[in-house]
Amino acid sequence: MDIEELRTFVEVADAGGVSGAARRLGLSKSVVSRRLLRLETELGVQLLARTTRGVALTEAGATFRDYAARACAEIDSGRESIMPDGELRGRFRVAAPLTFGPSHFAAIIATMARLHPRLHIHTCYTDRFVDLVAEGYDCAIRVGYLPDSDLLSRRVGPLYGKLVASPIYIDTHGSPEIPEDLLAHQSLMQGNESWQFMDGADIVTVRPRGRFKADNGTALVAAATAGLGIAWLPDGITGDYLASGALVAVMTRYPPPPAGIYVVRPPGRHPAPKVGALTELLIDCFEKSRESR
Repeated sequence: MDIEELRTFVEVADAGGVSGAARRLGLSKSVVSRRLLRLETELGVQLLARTTRGVALTEAGATFRDYAARACAEIDSGRESIMPDGELRGRFRVAAPLTFGPSHFAAIIATMARLHPRLHIHTCYTDRFVDLVAEGYDCAIRVGYLPDSDLLSRRVGPLYGKLVASPIYIDTHGSPEIPEDLLAHQSLMQGNESWQFMDGADIVTVRPRGRFKADNGTALVAAATAGLGIAWLPDGITGDYLASGALVAVMTRYPPPPAGIYVVRPPGRHPAPKVGALTELLIDCFEKSRESR
């Protein structure tokens, strides 16, 4: 059975259609369709039901998809394990945050590409929540506090942040002294998240309120410097603004607990060597960064 036909079937199943799979694989739709037809002919069973909205897995297709995905993963792992000097090859799709990614992760991913010239790396920088399984990503780099999920994760470094606001906002509205004071202030948020603060050894949780929300840290920095409210942001984003005086730290007696930087991957798969290689590069980079401080 042709491994590329299996891989194509998995991509179509996960993408929900031939067009999406063709874009992921860098192939024409006709090539993808021919591979699917050959695989169904080989198996003697229909794997996909074609509809006007795309394709849907048949009962047989849903069962076979997991076997095919495991077979592809095993072949990839086996191929990589016998490559000279740990050489990695094939496609590697990574999702990274737009706010933090280009400044903190892009150079590390570029180093990985330099170390493994036969590896084709596709990185998507976005602050939206990427569905790794449905969108066909090998892994994602995520920052902050991870929500509960079925994804497998490994912490690669710490992430420190603080509450910030503009001097104009503080002059007009005052500065919160304790976490409960935030309920009387305009908070700048990504969604409906909770904020946590350390009161000695205890953790205090607050549900902030505000009229300005954005899914991007850069937009929240802009709102904070414009005097719209108080934001919780990573130090890597606010450092220059704090140094220039455009922003000031507030409620410093109650710092947020350290968050983390994580590599997450889909469940139920063997950890691919390329995911492990990126993870180790990130860990090494952040350890060196801490040592240089």
